[in-house]
Amino acid sequence: MNSIDRRSFLRFSALTGAALGGAGLLAACGGSSATSSNGSTDDGSKYGKVAVQLSWIKNIEFAGEYFADSKGYFKDAGFGAVDLVAGGAASTSVEAGLDTGKVWLGLSAPQTTAPAVLEGLPAKIVGATYQKNPFAIVSAAGKPITSPADMKGRKIGVQDTNQLIFSALLAANGISPGDVTVVPAQFDPTPLANGEVDGWVSYVTNEPITLAAKGFANSHFLFADFGLPLVAETLTVGQHTIDNERDKLKAFLTAQIKGWKDAVADPAGSARLAVEVYGKDLKLDLAEQTAEATAQNDLVVSASTATDGLLTMSDALIEQNIAALRTAKIDIKADQLFDLSVLREVYAENPSLK
Repeated sequence: MNSIDRRSFLRFSALTGAALGGAGLLAACGGSSATSSNGSTDDGSKYGKVAVQLSWIKNIEFAGEYFADSKGYFKDAGFGAVDLVAGGAASTSVEAGLDTGKVWLGLSAPQTTAPAVLEGLPAKIVGATYQKNPFAIVSAAGKPITSPADMKGRKIGVQDTNQLIFSALLAANGISPGDVTVVPAQFDPTPLANGEVDGWVSYVTNEPITLAAKGFANSHFLFADFGLPLVAETLTVGQHTIDNERDKLKAFLTAQIKGWKDAVADPAGSARLAVEVYGKDLKLDLAEQTAEATAQNDLVVSASTATDGLLTMSDALIEQNIAALRTAKIDIKADQLFDLSVLREVYAENPSLK
């Protein structure tokens, strides 16, 4: 896969440079009350057109959104159109987009949203697509690294923008930075395949699959299973949306749930939508995207979502995220960052969605 398919941690951590600085500056300027792109119903629909910013390029990760759009779930919910705005390393952060009113809802992550909220952005996470963060350490199957303890004395390729979460992984597992040799890396995992390093910071839905496709047998472990149980692809909105557009948000979440139920049930169909329709210009590989869709389901579905419904977060999971953020030196309270009340209302009113 081309390096463009491996996002950097920039969008997962506003503690890096411009992402936090931009969002914080905008919040300080009071731009969060703007709703310039969100109020038009000139098309005759109930809620008009809204802009939804994705956290990355239009690859398989947003299969649920593709189904909700292509099968008309958004329109059935009352939206004239839902503009799925591609993200990427060079794009404006979701938090900055919410702050200026350029987007109505965005897909982000606790590590990004929490610092922006602490700097004054009135926003909340109202749901989580990925119940587990996809960050992983991938290694050669012949010399597997199956836990953080196995990294001691080994060389680990770490990208600059992933240094923060890697340091948090070490801290969460009581490992001294001096116990691991960090090798500065880019996003192409060739050094791992060549034996220049023993492990590689990766996405479980990306590098392990692309390396295996090239004949490099590998092993991996998830950060989420070792002290950093952070959710990802979180649905983030401005506080004013929760307060003043609750029915509109509930309608969107209803469509979103339907889309993700379809995506989970049909990885091959998800891949076709990514490759042939929404990400057509990216020239994605169908087999690879199908494999990633299957792997992605393990992040989207959990024992909790099986009973409570997709996108939900239990109180226990919320508290685990708050604790994990604290490990990364981001100190925030649960009610400052999360509001799952809207989503819970959706399921209470529509139990068949579970």
